[in-house]
Amino acid sequence: MQIGASLALSPYPLRAAPASASPVSSAEQPLAAQEAVTTPVTEQAAQSESPGADDDPAQRQGQALAEKNDSSQQRVEQLEIAALSRTDQEVRAHEQAHAAVGGAYAGSPSYTYTRGPDGKRYAVSGEVSIDTGSVPGDPEATLRKMQVVIRAALAPAEPSGQDRQVAAQAQIKLAEARVDMAAQQREADATEPDSDEADADAEDESVTDGPSATAQAGLATYQQIGSPPSTAAQLNLIA
Repeated sequence: MQIGASLALSPYPLRAAPASASPVSSAEQPLAAQEAVTTPVTEQAAQSESPGADDDPAQRQGQALAEKNDSSQQRVEQLEIAALSRTDQEVRAHEQAHAAVGGAYAGSPSYTYTRGPDGKRYAVSGEVSIDTGSVPGDPEATLRKMQVVIRAALAPAEPSGQDRQVAAQAQIKLAEARVDMAAQQREADATEPDSDEADADAEDESVTDGPSATAQAGLATYQQIGSPPSTAAQLNLIA
């Protein structure tokens, strides 16, 4: 035991045996020495056998398949997140364009969300309410309002079918407002000749009422010149 322990624990290198020393057979060696020699061989054999278990083709194939599946799943999730992020940006830009151009006639954007593989919320659709009603009794104001509504509906880079439908409805109301404005103008034009005729009648009445002051003064002078002198005046001249 001590020899085996010294062989196992001595920090120094073993010295070669003298040439005169007689060799000792393995049968004559103590049991502890034989154990010290055979034990590393057994451990080395066990170690050489253990890697063989890891080299099982089926196990290696299963591990490779699992890693491939994990990699494919990650790739799919990355693509899905990228698509959701792109949709979110497009939806927000679309609705904000409506709201910015619509001004006082447009409401705030509202969105519908979905949750991605990363746990975040992404906008997948949205809407903006817009007032398309006519202005009662004011076709000109209605015309200006419908022009804003049309611009707001078609403001996004790619208007949707609903956007185009709103623009078409506003275009109809705009045309109706133009018709109402034309009717009002015709009514205004029809009332103007009556006032002109009234002014002309007033001028005619002022002429037919009698001669003016200048004409009356001229007539009086003419009458004085054409009348004969009186008797008294004649008498004075003779004396």
